[in-house]
Amino acid sequence: MNGKDDKPKGVAKLRWRAEEIAKEHGVPSPEDPATLSPTEALRLIHELRVHQIELKMQNDELCRAQAELNATRERYFDLYNLAPVGYFIVSHEGRILEANLTGVILLGVPRAALVKQPITQFIFKEDQDIYYLHRRQLLATGKAHTCELRMVKTDGTVFWVRLTATTQDPPTSSGHGTGGAPVSRVVLSDISEQKQMEQDKAKLDAQLQQAKKHPPVSPKPGRGKGGKNAARK
Repeated sequence: MNGKDDKPKGVAKLRWRAEEIAKEHGVPSPEDPATLSPTEALRLIHELRVHQIELKMQNDELCRAQAELNATRERYFDLYNLAPVGYFIVSHEGRILEANLTGVILLGVPRAALVKQPITQFIFKEDQDIYYLHRRQLLATGKAHTCELRMVKTDGTVFWVRLTATTQDPPTSSGHGTGGAPVSRVVLSDISEQKQMEQDKAKLDAQLQQAKKHPPVSPKPGRGKGGKNAARK
């Protein structure tokens, strides 16, 4: 330190603060042991030992809490990132702020490149109106809303999804810079197989209806090759 008024930094600052607190509580400096009586010295040693035990107990409790926090984070990772559906946090302006691993795979875009992109960029052009109406209703009511539409991967692959969105207040520590505006929590479920089955069933039903309207004509008996002459023989 350059002077008496200069406060130390780091570990030295912690030591300096501890000495200041000790002075405030009237703890004698070890530089002046003559001021301590045998009884006071024993009492001080006892207090130091008790304080040491308290610090150890606090440290054990912090270690236990840290272990539980790590376990919770691992469970959160499994539930959020490895879920069978895509999870997205979308800003009030419609830009993607967060995405889980399934969502990244669904859209076929690296996570870093996906963030800040408009979600409409991945919605099939002919289904943009569906999303627009869904978004307007969501913001107007604040209630969960679901729609079905087609989305497009970066390689051009079109697939069907069931999109469910809810609104929520942004976390104060999110770091997304939303300015306090509400965000949307969007869940995407790939329903391409279901839609394909529905289309196949619709085609089959149409074929059956067509068959009922125009049944096949069966040939009349006795009208085989040779006609009446063949029958007389």
